[in-house]
Amino acid sequence: MKNIFGIAVISALITGCASMTSDGPSANAVLEATKGNATNGTVNFVTKGDKVLVTARISGLTPGNHGFHVHEKGDCSSGDGLSAGGHFNPASQPHAHPSTTARHVGDMSMLVADNNGVATLTTELDLITIGSGPNDIVGKGVIVHKDADDFKTQPTGNAGARLACGVIRKS
Repeated sequence: MKNIFGIAVISALITGCASMTSDGPSANAVLEATKGNATNGTVNFVTKGDKVLVTARISGLTPGNHGFHVHEKGDCSSGDGLSAGGHFNPASQPHAHPSTTARHVGDMSMLVADNNGVATLTTELDLITIGSGPNDIVGKGVIVHKDADDFKTQPTGNAGARLACGVIRKS
């Protein structure tokens, strides 16, 4: 009887741990500061059903809000982040808040840096995909901007200079 109970407990633990993993593909980006800046961090993307869970930890920011987007090119070679191109927008939609249906695929929630210049973000996005389809973010860039995103100004949100850039790679 003890063995049956023990097996049931182990089976429940394995099932519980399995449900905490991703449902599908995952990707990540390591952010490096653009020239003259100190911003860096990591962004992880994990498929969870029909959404993608985005988790980020970014440091070297000024306290407050910062725009945060997936950009169309996975190219951070220019030193100022401009080689990453504009926001990833395969459906030619307007720039908007990520809660809006009609928006860039690359529009993400604002980063909010604390008094130590560290921002953490956990959010789910419904338009991006990892590894397939027209909204696939693998090979695209991730940019952290100097200023807050107003989610209105087209096509950038008036988020200012690019502080950090990273390339999204399938993991």
